[in-house]
Amino acid sequence: MKKTALVLAIGAASIMPLAAVADGPIDGKVYGKVNVSLVNADNGVDDQWELDSNASRLGFEGKTQLSEGLYAIYKLEYEVSVDGDGDTFGKRNIIAGLQGGFGTVWAGRHDTPTKLAQNKIDLFNDLQGDIKNTFEGENRVNNIVAYTTPSMSGFSAMVAFVPGENNDTEDSKFIGEADTTNDGLADGVSYLISYDTESLYLAIAGDQDIDNQDLIRAVAQWTIDALQLGFMYQQNESNLDSASYDESGYFVSAAYKIDAVTLKAQYGMVEDDADDDEEDTWSLGADYKLAKSTKLFAFYTANEDTPGGDSSSIEEDYFGVGLEHKF
Repeated sequence: MKKTALVLAIGAASIMPLAAVADGPIDGKVYGKVNVSLVNADNGVDDQWELDSNASRLGFEGKTQLSEGLYAIYKLEYEVSVDGDGDTFGKRNIIAGLQGGFGTVWAGRHDTPTKLAQNKIDLFNDLQGDIKNTFEGENRVNNIVAYTTPSMSGFSAMVAFVPGENNDTEDSKFIGEADTTNDGLADGVSYLISYDTESLYLAIAGDQDIDNQDLIRAVAQWTIDALQLGFMYQQNESNLDSASYDESGYFVSAAYKIDAVTLKAQYGMVEDDADDDEEDTWSLGADYKLAKSTKLFAFYTANEDTPGGDSSSIEEDYFGVGLEHKF
């Protein structure tokens, strides 16, 4: 009994210094998501089963008050390879900034305003039906500096510029440009203007010299009781002299909730006006909520790439089931 009391006393003494260090307000939180799916992939040549980690992530974010109405903000978010393929951790959105009545100024590595403009119309995000597999403009870039306005009666705006830093590596999103052209303050620019209420979301967004693309997209999303409808129209063209690239396309989605089940469908099509190439994607699926932060899901996706001329199309079909848990 005396030995037990002695052990408890030593344990309490060892914890006290840690408690003193941790004393004070906690200005951040840990968050994350584990999303894993078992998928059958068939491209007409190979037919195989695979286990996928779908942008599973671990993040830290928060803000610290510096003075009345002024805060320092931060986010450190990393992708986690749940299936063991690839690196254990990969960079996602990593920023620091200042927030106040004037809005938010932030910088680091982050999704562009154009990518953020899609909101939640992509119902199969991070899966094989993700619109990034068909549409340009889904970029996360290094060296981004941005300003976000406060929301005013539902209206807000975001503008970002990207110094190229004489960098033409893959992560820079300036592939193919000569180094001497990537030394300015705003070698790339991205913007977003949006209107957001509980039932309606509208947005206009665009890129200039991001990932060698000049791009504009319009997005709309309506929520009517249990029904959610989404629409996107986009035009983009290459800004490289060596590439002939002039695309236009649209994307539609619909989701309907029935108690714990959400039925989902979406379709997207992009056509290259320069050489008549066409890409199509469509997906069907359903989510089943086990709890507020956990769901089971199943999906079928068909992606097709039809080159111009007499070339045969390339088809890829996917069927998968999976689990997602957020924390």
